[in-house]
Amino acid sequence: MNRTLVTGGAGFVGSFLCERLLEDGHTVLCLDNLQTGSVSNIAHLMAHPRFKFCVMDVELPLSSIDQVDQIFNLACPASPVHYQTDPIRTMRTNVLGAINVLELARRTGARILQASTSEVYGDPVLHPQTECYRGNVNPFGPRACYDEGKRAAESLFFDYHRMHDVDIRIARIFNTYGPRMAREDGRVVSNFVLQALQGQPITIYGDGQQTRSFCFVTDLVDGLVRLMNSDAHMVQPCNLGNPGEFTILELAEMVVEMCRTKSGIVFEPLPVDDPTRRQPDITLAKRELNWAPRVALREGLAQTFAYFSDAEAMAAE
Repeated sequence: MNRTLVTGGAGFVGSFLCERLLEDGHTVLCLDNLQTGSVSNIAHLMAHPRFKFCVMDVELPLSSIDQVDQIFNLACPASPVHYQTDPIRTMRTNVLGAINVLELARRTGARILQASTSEVYGDPVLHPQTECYRGNVNPFGPRACYDEGKRAAESLFFDYHRMHDVDIRIARIFNTYGPRMAREDGRVVSNFVLQALQGQPITIYGDGQQTRSFCFVTDLVDGLVRLMNSDAHMVQPCNLGNPGEFTILELAEMVVEMCRTKSGIVFEPLPVDDPTRRQPDITLAKRELNWAPRVALREGLAQTFAYFSDAEAMAAE
């Protein structure tokens, strides 16, 4: 029975990961400072005998934890709306947080997985993006606190591996969506779904021809678990995402069709440094983890619609 720590465990992805680990027989310690996470995401887990939740910030040393076998470091705001609100804190979470979880892994001998991001590729010149691509990131732009923070965290993970033989895994996560996304998340899927449900115009930033690849949350969690449990040589970064590539306009039209809304589509200026194309090459994950996404975009959107529709109904009561 693995004793597993999940930082950021009350967040969107973290809560699904905690669920999966409990199903797999782990004892789970969930840490979250609730900056963007929510107790409501894990309320159904609170009574589980192998689950414990602590309000704690990874910017502080984790000296109170003395036994752990695996660490999933998911602590960090992941949407531009949230990570740009306090960019200095975002950088601290990425850098100080990485140091603190790595020190815990060094002290306990735990294997540790860093939830990195496709944002380390910036606005990519190479398409689709492979793990060997070093990226095209603006280090001074409004997204840099997240992009460069995650790149710095990856660097720290490799330094701890080289200097202290810490057993590391690094997942580069591409756009993830699904139930439990926050209403104020600000990312494209939750924005479109909520606007459609409320009968508001669907807002596209830019001309809508920029592309993204959308991975349903349970597919991502399966990839994270497989990567954590992979062979010792898998210390290099590994892309986890759905290689299906859609334009933002295609996504908007799909949302309007599925929601049967009369919402129109409006266009606004593209934010600074917003990537124009994003698609993962998952050859490594397929070969080494026997992993590939299973949930098609329409199927995942239907589940996301159902979640937000219920949330809207509850909010209206």
